[in-house]
Amino acid sequence: MTATQGNLASLSRFIFRAPNWYSSLVFALCIAAITGVAAFDSRFVLDDAWQGVFFIGIPTVVAGAVTPWVDRQLGGQLTPNHASLLALLCEVITIAILTVAGVVVLLVPQLGQNFVFDALIVALASIFAFRILIMMAISRHSLLRAVVPASVQTVTAAVLLAIYSGTTAFILEDPMLQELLARAEQAPPEIQGFIPADFVVLAVICAIYGLAVWLFLVAIDQPWRRSLGVSALDFLRGFVGHIAEGTRELEEFFEEIGEEAIVPVTVLSVRRLDGEEKARFVLPMIHPGPMGEIGGGNLPKRVAADAEGLAFPPHATAGHDFNLVTEREVDTILSTAQDAYDRIEYDTEATVGRRITEGEATLIGQSFGDDALIVTTYAPGCADDVDYAVGLSAMSEARTGGIDDVLLVDAHNCNDGLEGEDLGHVVPGSQRSFDMIYGAGRLGDILGDSQRGDLRCGVAWDETPWEPEDGIGPLGIRVCVFEVADHRTAYVLIDGNNMEPGLRADVIDTIEGVDAVEVMTSDTHIVNTVEAENQVGQAIPDAELSALVADLVDRAVADLEPVEAGMASERAEVTVFGNDRTETLASTANAMVSLGGALAAAFILAVMAVSILVFVVAGL
Repeated sequence: MTATQGNLASLSRFIFRAPNWYSSLVFALCIAAITGVAAFDSRFVLDDAWQGVFFIGIPTVVAGAVTPWVDRQLGGQLTPNHASLLALLCEVITIAILTVAGVVVLLVPQLGQNFVFDALIVALASIFAFRILIMMAISRHSLLRAVVPASVQTVTAAVLLAIYSGTTAFILEDPMLQELLARAEQAPPEIQGFIPADFVVLAVICAIYGLAVWLFLVAIDQPWRRSLGVSALDFLRGFVGHIAEGTRELEEFFEEIGEEAIVPVTVLSVRRLDGEEKARFVLPMIHPGPMGEIGGGNLPKRVAADAEGLAFPPHATAGHDFNLVTEREVDTILSTAQDAYDRIEYDTEATVGRRITEGEATLIGQSFGDDALIVTTYAPGCADDVDYAVGLSAMSEARTGGIDDVLLVDAHNCNDGLEGEDLGHVVPGSQRSFDMIYGAGRLGDILGDSQRGDLRCGVAWDETPWEPEDGIGPLGIRVCVFEVADHRTAYVLIDGNNMEPGLRADVIDTIEGVDAVEVMTSDTHIVNTVEAENQVGQAIPDAELSALVADLVDRAVADLEPVEAGMASERAEVTVFGNDRTETLASTANAMVSLGGALAAAFILAVMAVSILVFVVAGL
């Protein structure tokens, strides 16, 4: 992950699940009652509270109840939870504007009650514009279509004002309708004083604000269409929908920007001498992202469910450019893995585990027959994803020593989060890339020349008491121990996304009974719907994690038995984000966030200036 991609990932902290609709509406009514007590001045507190609920809460309740139905009739997808939360936010905006106006009138009494009425008009127009923004972003309506559901709260409030301020007496000619709809005598004096011209001004300002929102969205959208050929609103709708409601629309967006790619899928299978599979390492050269269960985010769990033995899906040498665009692509990966599994030729002999250091890179591996499992790490240095091209080069270099297939794992086990400009991404041409490539070549030569011996294997697994919120995915912690000639090598796989600095060393120091060990993470992105980082060790006490790993290694050693192992690779054709598309997406999104605030402020100042001009003209 680059720094730019890290900035994009960190935006997930602003996303939260919408509360249930009834929670939002109950909270809205409570706020309305409190506001009524503060704003109105009748003889009884309960009467003030009721007036607040009626005049402030009713528009919120109507908007929360009616907007989803209207929106869906127009082909939108606003849920009751979203609509109620939106109505609540609009109520808070209205109260905030009126509160500021009231304070201004207290400080400058010359402005009088008309200033508060003008502020109310601005508030109703503002929530109308805000609702248009949300309707266009979430339901992807055109401006004219978005006006219909967006106007519900403003229109309801305006109707109540017309009825209880006496304005209908000027509008309606029928005496019966005037008697039915004119209720000025029942309204508190604070809302009386509106005239028909005020509603004309409200309509004009709403039109101006709506046009401003449309221009703002067009300005924000242009960079996306020029660089990616897609709309920013599609990304926003899919992102919010996935986090808040668990929808799959984000995958549709990724499909539009995706590119075809051919990726190796390597399988190492270990089976008992009776033919029953004991363990299976599956390594497609893709990245298990981008987040949650979108794309390949849940790949480790799918791999585990598809294997007969205990599955080990470690992290491959691939970055976010090789995220699968949809979960359907995982089916292609699993099918290709099965094809590779069916071609495996087993051997009862293997080499002992060997570890070497090349520059910053530390590599551990062993050969099974003519194939090799190699795990690489830069710990104690911090690193993130290894570029796809670097991994391919390292695999090719390892084969020069007489190795056929190579299952090359990025241990992905030490990173310091999203701070700083360099997040540790290993790219072609960097010193770290050459450390890995040269190290893989040296290790391949060593393994090719090493003596073979009878292979024994033991495995252990614990789902752990921790959840994705703690940085641990559903596969928990898995351990595989290989023994050759009384030499034991342990591979520990934690279902998480990278590890806190120093944690790997603490875990290794706790383990006893083996000669070599490496700790890996699966890089599952299920844990990243909680926050952008959420690495192993952020929420879990180091001592508890280390103790559990040590216990699992002991259990795996106790499970040692004679086995045979083999490896095979196949190529899968899948759709991934594509070269540089992730960086382009991240750069464009970050630019939108950086410039969007300033642009929004400019638009707000402009429409406020126009609003003042409208009030001046209307008052002449």
